[in-house]
Amino acid sequence: MPTYAIVNRSAPMPDLENLRKQAKLILRWHRDRYYPVAAQIRSGLPRYAAMTDAEILAQSFKLGDAQELIARQLGFESWQALKTGLPTMPGHAETVSAKAVIAAAEPQLFVADIKASCDFFEGQLGFAIAFIYGEPPFYAQVKRDGAALNLRCVDGPVIDAALRDREELLSASLTVATPEQIKALFLEFQAAGVTFAQTLRREPWGARDFIVRDPDGNLLLFAGPAE
Repeated sequence: MPTYAIVNRSAPMPDLENLRKQAKLILRWHRDRYYPVAAQIRSGLPRYAAMTDAEILAQSFKLGDAQELIARQLGFESWQALKTGLPTMPGHAETVSAKAVIAAAEPQLFVADIKASCDFFEGQLGFAIAFIYGEPPFYAQVKRDGAALNLRCVDGPVIDAALRDREELLSASLTVATPEQIKALFLEFQAAGVTFAQTLRREPWGARDFIVRDPDGNLLLFAGPAE
């Protein structure tokens, strides 16, 4: 259950028919109460800015609202303004042969208990819960700054724990920009009582990193430049 960015402003401008399909997809996600779309609606349409995800998904939401969201994401005030201005925008004629752009990667961690895992990431690693899905919950996403991790509930281990620890098989790698930040992050996690599979150290290839072990044994590498 990945999340999707509907419109990528850096990509060539899509044609109107594709935008209509995107609007219908947003409408369907809202009707299905797909929580990630609520964040897009809140950020794109001012009248939803103060609402929670649940409140947004409980509101009436029509095709015109979805079309307005698409238009605003592309810099237009309305769907009609988009239809008028779209043919004049740079790159519009190139969309048929445009290369797809991968906007992000979201590692997926396998966990035994969604709530316990969310509590760990929120309470000890400083992440925020983007959404929790299912009743009972079986899928969630946590975010901190530019990093997003998807959590998938499973009944049992999907990898041999001894092999994972022996080979240091990582579930995710997360990076910071400066030596000061990687040290500060390590000290933050240390103060929060996080369990480390490896404490902060300098690597021969010019990085400083450490490895956190989550409650399910997943190994999370945090890295930054050494100098």
